[in-house]
Amino acid sequence: MSNSHIKAMPRRQWLATAAVLAVTGFHRTALAQATTMQVWKDPNCGCCQLWVEHLQASGFKVEVRDVGNTAARKRLGMPEQLGSCHTASVGGYVIEGHVPAADIHRLLKERPVALGLSVPGMPIGSPGMDGPEYKGRKDAYDVLLVQKDGSSKSFQRYPGLRRMAQREGLQRVNDDAAALPWATAEVRHIDKAAGKVALKHGEIKNLDMPPMSMVFQIQNPSQLNGLHVGQKVRFQAVQGQGAYWVLKIEASAL
Repeated sequence: MSNSHIKAMPRRQWLATAAVLAVTGFHRTALAQATTMQVWKDPNCGCCQLWVEHLQASGFKVEVRDVGNTAARKRLGMPEQLGSCHTASVGGYVIEGHVPAADIHRLLKERPVALGLSVPGMPIGSPGMDGPEYKGRKDAYDVLLVQKDGSSKSFQRYPGLRRMAQREGLQRVNDDAAALPWATAEVRHIDKAAGKVALKHGEIKNLDMPPMSMVFQIQNPSQLNGLHVGQKVRFQAVQGQGAYWVLKIEASAL
């Protein structure tokens, strides 16, 4: 709109036009802020970085804080039992784990009264856990809408291909740790306070997991006392309670 047209307007019309422009500008600013996401993650977690790249490819501006996510998850109020390997904040909501960008866009559009979204654990086939090394494998999982009281319900269901017989067999193996295969790895980061260790590992056969870098929970945190960054180790791992757990870890010459 030219200056000459603005000057020719009656005062009431000019004020109405200015109000419309102001509101439009406000909505554009709010939209830009809503699509800027803060992410807290471990710097050694490869799947977390792939999830960040998934967000960026879907139009989000991402501000990464490589300081781990345990403190952020607690501060933002996401229940521990719904936790995963990274935590994010966008548009007044908390995002936990490998939530697809499409579901985050839907959340910001519908604006339900809620704490945010969570994909507990790290299901294979979710964004960041869907590389070619998984050979098309897709685990079933739910994106959960988490209420402010900690309760949750399904927001979006991804059926996947679970191969239930294999998973039931894994559960039987979990009951006898001596029967679990050993995987090899290099220690990348140790977080004793959170009971976590980041490993650049080889294939984990019982989890059908290819080589990658990942953060694991430690069932017995005292096992971290004898570890140091750069050390070669072997370990046994299982999946349960929405996370990947190291049951036993020890030094090993690779």
